[in-house]
Amino acid sequence: MTPLAVTDDLFFNRAGLDRGRVEAVVADALSGADDGELYLEYDQTEALTWDDGRLRSASFDTLQGFGLRAVAGEAIGYAHSTGLDEAAIRRAADTVRAVHAGHDGTVGEAPRGTNRSLYDGDSPLAAVPFEDKIAVLTAIDAYARSRDPRVRQVSASLVARWQAVQVVRADGHRVADLRPLVRLNVSVVVGEGDRMEYGSRGGGGRHGLLEMIAPEAWQARVDEALRQALVNLGAIDTPAGEMTVVLGQGWPGILLHEAVGHGLEGDFNRKKTSAFAGLIGQRVAAPGVTVVDDGTLERRRGSLTVDDEGTPTQCTTLIEDGILVGYMQDRMNARLMGVPATGNGRRESYASHPMPRMTNTIMRSGAHSPEEILASVKSGLYAVDFGGGQVDITSGKFVFSASEAYLIEDGKIGPAVKGATLIGNGPDALTRVSMVGSDSVLDPGTGTCGKDGQSVPVGVGQPTLRLDGITVGGTAA
Repeated sequence: MTPLAVTDDLFFNRAGLDRGRVEAVVADALSGADDGELYLEYDQTEALTWDDGRLRSASFDTLQGFGLRAVAGEAIGYAHSTGLDEAAIRRAADTVRAVHAGHDGTVGEAPRGTNRSLYDGDSPLAAVPFEDKIAVLTAIDAYARSRDPRVRQVSASLVARWQAVQVVRADGHRVADLRPLVRLNVSVVVGEGDRMEYGSRGGGGRHGLLEMIAPEAWQARVDEALRQALVNLGAIDTPAGEMTVVLGQGWPGILLHEAVGHGLEGDFNRKKTSAFAGLIGQRVAAPGVTVVDDGTLERRRGSLTVDDEGTPTQCTTLIEDGILVGYMQDRMNARLMGVPATGNGRRESYASHPMPRMTNTIMRSGAHSPEEILASVKSGLYAVDFGGGQVDITSGKFVFSASEAYLIEDGKIGPAVKGATLIGNGPDALTRVSMVGSDSVLDPGTGTCGKDGQSVPVGVGQPTLRLDGITVGGTAA
């Protein structure tokens, strides 16, 4: 069955809604508005958490509801409900109609269509029996402990989600999408004497569970989590100061996502609260730096066949060879800025209105091999993996903690260090890139992005990078 047929069955046949009557309510509610839509959602999520030798939690949640939005100028009227019935939709229509009372707008044209699909729409929840999932978590625990006697604790989580959505517009245009999402995370704590250290590895995407729980897949994640934990067990304190920093490929792109990506979302630039506002056509990064947001990558965590307004996603170039060339746009901000929507209108659920959000934000490969980049550094820091961080969108200032890092000594990787933090300003950091590696890859598929209280799955990626003159906070006396 097609996504439209599946969602028609979920939202109209099973709920007892008359599609024609609902479409008429939507058309009437949005008459005179500039834009808007009815967003229908059905969402099932199963989450299992294993910790310290036993199943810590198991949950299975089903969420369904609708959100009705009307847009007039910069004003948004939004109403939502868990009740999928005509009376609830009519009450929502009465609410949102107030936002455009007296406004003589013309609802924007529907998004263009697409015949592509970036992922199989089958639900991953029922493909593997519950007892088999528990067996995998049990095996992860046993395997990790067998690998090294210093393992003190093993934690793992397995999450599977299936989301069905349909967008109904005032002109009767309808778009549907069926979205699988899976993730497996493993963390290991090792100890020696009184010292304990932590390592983790996860992965996932928009596909089924079977490939996530294949032995070769979860064993690789356990091995990597254990390796990182043992590296940190032998790490020395980080010296502080201004130094050359080499960022590893893949997940370190989270720094790019947070410190730069949010500043390239359309709403911040329309409101001129971004450090990048008004800089289209100007140099904002070193030559060789090209950044895109690509929602079209098959089966990736941050990808979407269509966004939450029904617009097909695309690969949007944001920075090209150091020059700012574009922003990520939803429909409202695109209309107000006089540019096309880019398929970046995203929302956490039916209870949230859409806004410009990233999908998979990636820095393209450059000309230098990672070996060449490391060899070019006399003394510095090699940051391979990152944990948490904080960013101020308006100023671009950031602080990020490295979960795996090494000193660079005479062009070679030196001892591992702990407690390293990178401190700086996103727009300024882009100008400090002096070498771009030829090895750009995406992260393994674990990213979640928060904005205005809404969380959505995302991807990040980058090649090995050399940045000069970055402030590093350390723990060395």
